[in-house]
Amino acid sequence: MALLAEMAKQVAPLTRAQEKLIDAGVEISQEPDAIELAYLARQLVQCTLPHGDPGDVPLWTRTNGNVTLVIARTGFDPKVQKPIGYPYGSLPRLLLFWLNTEAVRTGKRRLEMGDTFADFIRQLGLDPSRGGVRSDAKRLQEQMRRLFSAAINFQANKVELDGRHQEQSFNMNVASRRELWWDPKHPEQVGLFGSWVELGELFFQAITESPVPGDMRALRALKRSPLALDLYNWSTHKALSVARKGQSQFIPWIGLMRQFGTDYTNPKDFRKKAIAALKKIEAVYPGLKLQDAEGGIVVHSSSRPAVPHKTSAKRAIADAATAGDR
Repeated sequence: MALLAEMAKQVAPLTRAQEKLIDAGVEISQEPDAIELAYLARQLVQCTLPHGDPGDVPLWTRTNGNVTLVIARTGFDPKVQKPIGYPYGSLPRLLLFWLNTEAVRTGKRRLEMGDTFADFIRQLGLDPSRGGVRSDAKRLQEQMRRLFSAAINFQANKVELDGRHQEQSFNMNVASRRELWWDPKHPEQVGLFGSWVELGELFFQAITESPVPGDMRALRALKRSPLALDLYNWSTHKALSVARKGQSQFIPWIGLMRQFGTDYTNPKDFRKKAIAALKKIEAVYPGLKLQDAEGGIVVHSSSRPAVPHKTSAKRAIADAATAGDR
């Protein structure tokens, strides 16, 4: 929580983002049982979406070790006679958390998104009252079109001890069907019918099989930075791993850059941005224990999971049991 103390000592007024980070950090530290569970597929922790718009390229790929994520555009916009672009930035990441969490909670591929766009926007921690071209409503609508029109492929290549090669591949559409009765210009307006999305069958299987739990309160505080969201997901997964093994782990900066920094060309620039993001994450993840080291960072085995396993399991069971009543 050192970052919060540093902010509190600032002479200059705190920015709105800093105030929200402090509020979230204090709440999470003082009210750990008030956790708002959020889930993300393990594969999407290993390889993540683009930070910036890739532009007009045939495919977008990211590789981490022996796992490669490939995103293809399957949607077409008849108004401009062009393919729908790739999902990028913070908003599709928040959408993926919502999709994954609802899929785990309900156990269903068809997810009800509500009667008003404003209510859905608030669920993601965004502000439906902001207007203009850069409004949260307008940007979210565009990123929803991009994400729901995307096809995702995960490829894994392994070499067994006896020298045999194993190749795995998962081709999946994010959504098979959807109906959205929302107008971003009037987000508070109730739609003629309820809006919903039906996840692709293989995508649903992938995101509900051993998802990584996190705290939605932390995600809301980090929502403006795709790198911070990625590193938070990575931190929750890595902290759980080192705690189970009882052994701290050194992570080189170059390794993190290869996993999360394909939008960066300068390793020093990535390190600077990553350190700033990790400081924010420590503020809203008090159980994370990091140490700066030569050429990288150490994740200590004394780190605690962002969500205790028993809490995650009990909440998932309770949500599944009451899903039909909501």
